[in-house]
Amino acid sequence: MNKLIGLALLLVGMMLAVGAGANFRYYEADRDITVAIVADDNELIDLTPVQPYARLSNGKLYIDISEYNPNRPAWGGLGLSPNTTYVFEEMFNVSNDLWENNQTDYPICVTLSVSGSYDVEVFAGDYSSPSAGPAASITFTVYHGSPVPIGFIFDNTNMALGTYQTQLQIHAIAGACP
Repeated sequence: MNKLIGLALLLVGMMLAVGAGANFRYYEADRDITVAIVADDNELIDLTPVQPYARLSNGKLYIDISEYNPNRPAWGGLGLSPNTTYVFEEMFNVSNDLWENNQTDYPICVTLSVSGSYDVEVFAGDYSSPSAGPAASITFTVYHGSPVPIGFIFDNTNMALGTYQTQLQIHAIAGACP
């Protein structure tokens, strides 16, 4: 009988020891979030190349007016000439596929900004009567089912020969622009 009571006390003691060891009062963890932007036919805002100088590759939109562009037309040159100004209308379209079932009452506000040390401007719509721009940063509203064409102006006045790079940032939020 004493052996049974001793064994029972031993089991109770072991359960208390194990139970007390599993009681965490403090926990700290570091978590990293990685988001990859990838090309997808089902995205909510769609950037669609219109001219062969605009292309999508690995989830990025490239405006490439050089001999290295794989979509360059056979008649295309090697780049832009110095001391000239080029206007490219409808380089790519911005579409609003944010809402399903063709609900046109949910627009999105898009801001396009060009950064870099070069004189590049963007505009929405036609060059002769743009709905926004030309400027280094433009803001416009995109309605469902009504893509907005984006054009570029490259002013190469007093530019030296060489690499021509700039970055285009695109920011979109739900709702019409103020």
